[in-house]
Amino acid sequence: MQRLNLPEFEANIIKEKGQEKIMDIVRKKYVALTPEEWVRQHVIHYFGNYLNVPYTLMAVEKAFTIGNVSKRFDIAVYTSKKKPVLLSECKSPDVPISQKVFDQAAVYNMKLHVDYLFVTNGLTHFGGKIDYQNQRFKFLNALPDYNEMIDNGRG
Repeated sequence: MQRLNLPEFEANIIKEKGQEKIMDIVRKKYVALTPEEWVRQHVIHYFGNYLNVPYTLMAVEKAFTIGNVSKRFDIAVYTSKKKPVLLSECKSPDVPISQKVFDQAAVYNMKLHVDYLFVTNGLTHFGGKIDYQNQRFKFLNALPDYNEMIDNGRG
């Protein structure tokens, strides 16, 4: 797999019926190792190992509905009270991070209503904090530590 602009981690990869699979420590199962999954797994480990997000407070590839349309977010981070605080949209490294990707995350956030967004293709990342009161998005040079996210969030 391609080297990404995210910290490396010790990936647990197996080959099953000719297909490579990677262990997802959040979903607790092996999943198909696609380029997008490679990015998703790097982000999971980055959140856990560098932002101190408890793996038990992450959800990966969860389905939800907006109106009558079924959607699926990549990664959401929750408080201990199960309030979503961070949403991450992951793309394959060959997919440029464009306004369309931000729009997709914004649609997902209509349901989750998080304080922080992180959008990445593994090479290029954009993270920021949503200011609901002033209807603005402030780009950040780096996402804060999990405890700071909780402290600086809306509860």
